[in-house]
Amino acid sequence: MPYVRISLLKGKDPEYIKNLSDGIHQSLVDSFEVPLDDRFQVIHQHEPYELIFDRNYMGGPRSENYVLICITAGRLRSTKVKQAFYMNLVERLNTLIGIRPEDVMVVINTTQADEWSFGSGNSIVPLA
Repeated sequence: MPYVRISLLKGKDPEYIKNLSDGIHQSLVDSFEVPLDDRFQVIHQHEPYELIFDRNYMGGPRSENYVLICITAGRLRSTKVKQAFYMNLVERLNTLIGIRPEDVMVVINTTQADEWSFGSGNSIVPLA
């Protein structure tokens, strides 16, 4: 049950954004143990002064196509699963929309099941 926040600079057309969204989701399904219908994403396009990133820190050089993908996941994944996801993701985004692997940054946070409510005020964890 990941919730994905995607941040990039303004200026991309709707088809690019759709392919970015689809590519991220398909990589989650293929490599991060996520069901196909479990898709919750928010995409933020920022002015250059609103998305600040070091061009060379740990993995650059980064370009204007930099994308920050923050994933809040409902359970832990192994390091092996996360590494497979990272590789699947950068390969897929490069193929779909030409994003260089150096321009893809991913941050994963995990939460406990009782920290999620998908609606109606109900926790996904039954009351004891």
